Amino acid sequence: MLPVSGISLSSLILRNEKKIVSSQTEIFLHQILVRIKDIASALEMFAPLPLQDGFDNAGLQIGLTDAEVTGVLLCLDVTEAVVDEAIASGCNLIVSHHPLIFSPLKRITGSNYIERCVIKALANGVAIYSAHTNIDNAPGGVNYRIAEKLGLQNVRILVPKEDALLKLAVYVPTSAADAVRDVLFAAGCGNIGNYGSCSYNIDGFGTFKAGEGCNPFCGEVGELHCEPEVRIETVLPAYLKSKAVAALIKAHPYEEPAFDIYQLKNGWGNVGSGVIGELSVECDEAEFLQCIKEEFNVACVRHTPLLGRKVKRVALCGGAGGSFAGAALAAGADVYLTGEARYHDLFNYTGKMVMAVIGHYESEQYTMDIFREIIEKACPGVKVLATAVNTNPVNYL
Repeated sequence: MLPVSGISLSSLILRNEKKIVSSQTEIFLHQILVRIKDIASALEMFAPLPLQDGFDNAGLQIGLTDAEVTGVLLCLDVTEAVVDEAIASGCNLIVSHHPLIFSPLKRITGSNYIERCVIKALANGVAIYSAHTNIDNAPGGVNYRIAEKLGLQNVRILVPKEDALLKLAVYVPTSAADAVRDVLFAAGCGNIGNYGSCSYNIDGFGTFKAGEGCNPFCGEVGELHCEPEVRIETVLPAYLKSKAVAALIKAHPYEEPAFDIYQLKNGWGNVGSGVIGELSVECDEAEFLQCIKEEFNVACVRHTPLLGRKVKRVALCGGAGGSFAGAALAAGADVYLTGEARYHDLFNYTGKMVMAVIGHYESEQYTMDIFREIIEKACPGVKVLATAVNTNPVNYL
């Protein structure tokens, strides 16, 4: 090799190769950098925050969204022991099912475990994010996971969410109807049950007279124009209204698109409380309750008197779902399974169906599996740990 300015050509090649590798490494590290907002976005893509019930407080509770994630600790409940575990394991994000903060805090003095957790988390840079009734109500959420563990088929929502849907009607020139429909569907419109791209279309004509300063898509300024149009009607979740309208306005060829939005009273069959499904093979009541006890590893199953019937249709709701027992009975359930129920709830359904109660924590224990799957799919390479702390406050002798 001939030297070049005192440096051999092989040295130059080696130096350049190192620069390329270093540059590629920097790009790779930049690509895998995961921030808290990335984890939150993945969870909210699966279970949007607007799906939560009015009393709830899901979402980011403590921390900064732009902070880089060093690790994620999953749990059902945030306790001081869980925060200590996150710190010790190098996880600066806790993802919990039950929100640590339900009610506004008027002071943070460490007088209870909630305040102490907040103080400890802030002092150690640990963020806390909670997905509660939004992931209870979401398709594929907590109740669907319970149904999966029980082997239920044909699973559907037990109590559909009310007042959560809108109907959008827009008038589009015939030549642009296909393009506008496609944009609306891409924005989340047109989903009914397991069907997508749903719309109803009516041919007609629209009239307008463009004023001075207008730049009409068709017709002339100052002249009455009649244009063949299509009225497109489609349904959408209320929380997607802004997104859908923005997409509509961007795609519509008119300067002033005409559209109407209606509040629907229909139940939203894709979203809601509890689920109901059928066993592939019917079984005895006692046999089914024993299966529940084993699958959920519970110390005991509280239940109403057995009726001597076969079990085929099963309804369920994780957590405190006693109030949905009436819907389960109306839907023809042979057994209704939940985490919590009041004493008199059991009286109300005695002799009508079997009602089984396995404990709040026990019914929702598989929520952490859902969190793990969402995070690892969206952010591969991020350290994700399930808590080793048993946060269940209920113990059995």
